[in-house]
Amino acid sequence: MKLIISSSELLRGVMAVSKAIPAKSALPILENFLFDLKGNILEITASDSELTLRTQIEVENTAEEGRIAVPAKHMMDLLKELPDQPLTINTTTESSFVCSWSSGESTLPYFPAEDYPEINGTDDTAVTLQFPAQSLIEGISSTIYATADDEIRPAMNGILFDIDIASTTLVASDSHKLICYTTPDVKATEKASFILHKKPAAILKAIIGKDAETVDIAFDSKNATFVFGQTVVICRLVVGKYPKYRDVIPQNNSNILKIDRALLLNTVRRVSVCANKASNHIKFDLKPGSIEISAQDLGFSIAAYEKMQCQYDGEPLTIGFKSPFIIEILSNMNCGEIVMKFLDSKRAALIVPAEEEADSEKICGIIMPIMIS
Repeated sequence: MKLIISSSELLRGVMAVSKAIPAKSALPILENFLFDLKGNILEITASDSELTLRTQIEVENTAEEGRIAVPAKHMMDLLKELPDQPLTINTTTESSFVCSWSSGESTLPYFPAEDYPEINGTDDTAVTLQFPAQSLIEGISSTIYATADDEIRPAMNGILFDIDIASTTLVASDSHKLICYTTPDVKATEKASFILHKKPAAILKAIIGKDAETVDIAFDSKNATFVFGQTVVICRLVVGKYPKYRDVIPQNNSNILKIDRALLLNTVRRVSVCANKASNHIKFDLKPGSIEISAQDLGFSIAAYEKMQCQYDGEPLTIGFKSPFIIEILSNMNCGEIVMKFLDSKRAALIVPAEEEADSEKICGIIMPIMIS
């Protein structure tokens, strides 16, 4: 292999896929980038066997095509220290290659590309769809924080993509809270679904650029591929059946609180400073026209409460929540006002943007109450 390439473009390429490089792997070859040079296109692959990232960059000059596996850490460290300039990469022996720049060179080892495991994508049964890039980022951002860390129920550790003929809903839940993000921009001719683990979901959120318009998705029973620009993400899907989330969304909660989202969020944050650190319990006391939020820790003899004016239509109600869950949901909504709908102190509360908000039907959150004394 011999080529000339911009050092900054090569750095951009390796950084785009570097998130898939494992810190330590049972297969040491996976601690390398796979370089595959064909014509004037260099394809760079990184994988941890569960997640694969691949991108393509154009080279300035190709003298000899080839495929080699190069040490990821050494390559990134070298490129980070080089100013932007032409870089020549040339394999000189059967086990080493030279990176040459205007004032020097570095010799690094490489490994046979044949040792790199074959990356399997989707098969002929794959379902394909096109997702607006920014809607995908927004959907992942709106739900990923609600995923679980559950060894017994691995399906809860990912985001469910529930694809229907009229819309697509992204769902995440840890049993204490459930978040749904619905977009009418993605439809299918028939129902389909898959569960994307939180790790590749977080990486997709991080690497899809603002200039990306659409993401082409293909998935079968085992794997999914996401293609945008020159980047391909291949990941193994979570195997399992996701709970029937629509069955737990409250439909008849008649006690309705309407309040400024930021005001409620900041109040919960202030009051929860005095909550018991083990339980994080806070209490909502709701009456027509007002809400009082309180917390106490009897062990340290500390307590706090704050009373606010609000629009509340319903019966007087006292209900308890874990403050971190309320804070997470309110922090990840972008609306000005929210509506919380309650039935009683023992059943789940529904949180949605206020009806006049443009995204009122896009996001909904469900939070389970806790028993209070």
